[in-house]
Amino acid sequence: MTPSLTALLCLGLSVGLRTQVQAGTLPKPTIWAEPGSVIPWGSPVTIRCQGTLRAREFHLDKEGSSPPWERQPQLEPGDKGKFSISHMTQSYAGRYHCYYHSRTGWSESSDPLELVVTGAHGKPTLSALPSPVVTSGGTVTLQCGSWEGLDRFILTKEGEPKSSWTLDAQRGPQGQTQALLPVGHVTPSHRWMFRCYSFYRDTPQVWSAPSDPLELLVPGVSGKPSLLTPQGPVVASGQSLTLQCRSDVGYDRFALSQDGGQALPQRPGRQPQPGLSQADFPLRPVTNTHAGRYRCYGGHNLSSEWSAPSDPLDILVAGWLPDTPSLSVQPGPVVASGENVTLLCQSLSTRDTFLLSKEGAAQPPLRLRSKYRGGHYQAEFSMGPVTSAHNGTYRCYSSLSSNPYLLSHASAPLELAVSDYTVENLIRMGMAGSILLGLGILLFQAQHGHGGAQDAARS
Repeated sequence: MTPSLTALLCLGLSVGLRTQVQAGTLPKPTIWAEPGSVIPWGSPVTIRCQGTLRAREFHLDKEGSSPPWERQPQLEPGDKGKFSISHMTQSYAGRYHCYYHSRTGWSESSDPLELVVTGAHGKPTLSALPSPVVTSGGTVTLQCGSWEGLDRFILTKEGEPKSSWTLDAQRGPQGQTQALLPVGHVTPSHRWMFRCYSFYRDTPQVWSAPSDPLELLVPGVSGKPSLLTPQGPVVASGQSLTLQCRSDVGYDRFALSQDGGQALPQRPGRQPQPGLSQADFPLRPVTNTHAGRYRCYGGHNLSSEWSAPSDPLDILVAGWLPDTPSLSVQPGPVVASGENVTLLCQSLSTRDTFLLSKEGAAQPPLRLRSKYRGGHYQAEFSMGPVTSAHNGTYRCYSSLSSNPYLLSHASAPLELAVSDYTVENLIRMGMAGSILLGLGILLFQAQHGHGGAQDAARS
C-alpha cells in the first residue's frame, strides 16, 4: 500500500472502533509531526506515533471524521508508527490523536496534535506602530490586517524564546479586519522577528499564507555608520537612486529605515576597500513613497544588537508639484571674487518654501520660506562674499510644508562663474613684466650689435 493511500485510509478514522474496546490501560503514546505541525499547502508531512516496545499496531484518529477505523499496516522497527501525507491540503487539517494496541489491550489516547495548513487564504499585512525602530525598553504595537474578512489572527514570534498569540479581529476604518497587540520591554538582548496569519473562527487549523516577516530594530550604542547617496539628495521622479550605508567598524549587515515607513530592508555588508564595510540599498524607480528621511544601522551576524543610527539623510523627489519655478541672479552670472550675489527663485503657484541646490554638492539644499511680491511667490538666496567655491550649476525648486520632501520640477540651470581678479591681475602683471623684460633684452642686443658694426667700420 502506498504512503499516500495509507494516509487517505488512516485520515478517515473516528471513535467507531473505540467504543468496542475497553478504555486504554497502557501508557499513552507520544504524537508529533515532521517537519512540523504548521505545513504549507501542497507540502508533505509525516505524523509519527511512539508507544512502547509491546505495540503491535497503531491507530490514528482525526477528530470529527467518520468511520471506519483503519489500522496502521506498516510499523517501523521498535515502537513507532508512521502516517504519511504526500500533499497537505485543507482536508487534512485538524486535531489528531493516536494510540496503539498490544497483546494486553489498548493504550490511552495520546495528547492532541493540531495539524495546520497554511496558504488557504491570501497573506495578511503586518506592521509596527508607530515604527519598527524601537528604543531599548520601549513599547510598540503590532497590527495584523486582512481584506478577506477573516475574523482571527495568529501572531508568531520566531527565534528564542518562541511565542504566539491568537487575536480576535475587529473591523477597521476602511472595511478591513485587523487586530492589535502591544509588545513591551523591547530590548536588544535577542531578535524580535514576527509573522502573522489569519483564519476563520470555525476552521482554526486552516490558515492564510504568512505575512511578510517583520523585525523590530532596537538601536544600540556602537559606532554609527554613515548614510549617503552618490546621486545627491534631490532625485527626479522615475530615476534610479542608491543609498549607501558604510562604516569602518566592520559590520556584517546593514538595515535601512525611513521615518514613518514600515519597511526595514537588510543587506549583507561587503568590503569595497580594506577597513570599510558597506551595503547598497537601490531604490528604483523613484516615486513619491521614496521621499522622506532615512537612517541606517550596522550589525553583526552572530548578534541581535544594532549600532547607533546614522545621521539622517533627506531624500527629495522632484517633479511631483506641477510648477516649474524660475531662477535668476543679481548682479549677474559672472561676478568678481568677494562680491555679494543674490539668487532669486520665483513661482506663479502658491508655494510656501523654496529650495536651492548646487549640482554635485553633498550638502542638502538651502531652504527659505517664500514671500509674495509683485504677483509672484519668491525667495532670495544671498551669498557673499563669494569665492571660487561658489562656481557651479544651480537649480531651484518649490515645495509645500504639508509634505516638504516632494518638490516641483527643477528650474532651468543657472551657471555662476566667480572671477578672482586679484589672481588674474597678478597673472597679467607677470605677463606684462615678462614682455617688458623680453623687449629690454631685444633692445640691448640691438644697441650692442649696432655699436659693434660702427667700430668695425672705423678700423
